[in-house]
Amino acid sequence: MTVALMWEARAVPGRGEDLLAWVSEQRLPEEPLRRETFRAPDDRVLVITWWERSYDDQVPELPEPDGELVTRAVHRWRFEAVPDA
Repeated sequence: MTVALMWEARAVPGRGEDLLAWVSEQRLPEEPLRRETFRAPDDRVLVITWWERSYDDQVPELPEPDGELVTRAVHRWRFEAVPDA
């Protein structure tokens, strides 16, 4: 089964590039099958990682950035892949 983890943070206004640089430097203790990073208006950054695991298995997650870099706690979601119908 494939599990995708989504990590989304909103930077302090004007610090989106700093948050993007910070998240790009973060390394996980294991390499995911895939990792993609996105940015959006309002200085938001999204990282999605894919893992070959069961839904409830432990998987490495990105940490919380320094509180001076973000406006709120990171939002995290977990999804499992659904076979095509």
